[in-house]
Amino acid sequence: MNQDYKKWVFLLTLAIVWGSSFILIKKGLVGLTPLQLGSLRTVLSSLFIFVIGYKSLKTVHNSQWKWIILSGFIGTFFPAFLFAFAETEVDSGVVSILNALVPLNAILIGLAIFKITSTKLQIFGVILGFIGASMLIFNSMELNPDQNYLYAGFVVLSTVMYGFNVNLIKHYLQDVKPIAIATGNFVAIFIPAFVVLVFSGFFTTQTFEHQAVYSSIGFVAILSVFGTVMAKIIFNNLIQISSPVFASSVTYLMPLVALLWGLLDGERFGLDQGFASLLILCGIYLANKKTKKKPKLMPRFLNVLSVILFKVVYRNTFINNDLACSHSNHLRASSYFLNEWK
Repeated sequence: MNQDYKKWVFLLTLAIVWGSSFILIKKGLVGLTPLQLGSLRTVLSSLFIFVIGYKSLKTVHNSQWKWIILSGFIGTFFPAFLFAFAETEVDSGVVSILNALVPLNAILIGLAIFKITSTKLQIFGVILGFIGASMLIFNSMELNPDQNYLYAGFVVLSTVMYGFNVNLIKHYLQDVKPIAIATGNFVAIFIPAFVVLVFSGFFTTQTFEHQAVYSSIGFVAILSVFGTVMAKIIFNNLIQISSPVFASSVTYLMPLVALLWGLLDGERFGLDQGFASLLILCGIYLANKKTKKKPKLMPRFLNVLSVILFKVVYRNTFINNDLACSHSNHLRASSYFLNEWK
């Protein structure tokens, strides 16, 4: 299969699988605590992947194990708990939108620590996608004013870890098989996760007195096999055949899948969310342009889209602010911004 075609297939597959993970976490929390869900998810994933991938560990050199262990903790162990705690207070759709911060963090960490360069067009694409994700979250906040958004900080922290992890894999584990990386990750975090599971009270009789715990375990099992193990293998492969920015851009598509699940679960989806989703798709396209040559002319629809974006932000954010500029100045500012990225 052609590499360019293959990476897009992987990206869309991950978007569907990981986009569905948020609703599975939500359902799993009905009968389990965040500590139980995070640790059980990790333990089940470890057992499953060890069965199918233990032979691949022979290909890992001793010098690479420290990076695999670090990758396991920052890319899987801690986020599993952070996301579970976040969804006790924040809607699953909003959590998926916040997760779209990963590409931005991947670029910032890549530039600051790993000296990985990105083009202006890629950075513009990430910013455009982030604006779309921000519009989605603000609309969701209006629909869910009772949610505690301090817990959203857990998701933000996870995105920083993910951003570091994709760069770490690209920089230090490029020649390691994806299945070996994933298996090594779970070998490293299995014992800590099992210890947490024991002390979380999961094995007590009180836990299994509630009927909801059985369906929750089922949801976590599905989450472990598809949302953790299979997805992690595909993701590691995607990083190696593309770039950290492209791989982490899957978080731009995940909110669309998560919001679709929200619709099926009775949530609302308006025109504002549709417009924000369009920005996300445009952002992911621009963030993954390979060429470093300056394009002669940006696509016409992006020019129009950017002007519309400026108008929306201006009217919704600055219309009652003394710092608001005139409409003509606003359009000139947007034109200048676009010219800078030509």
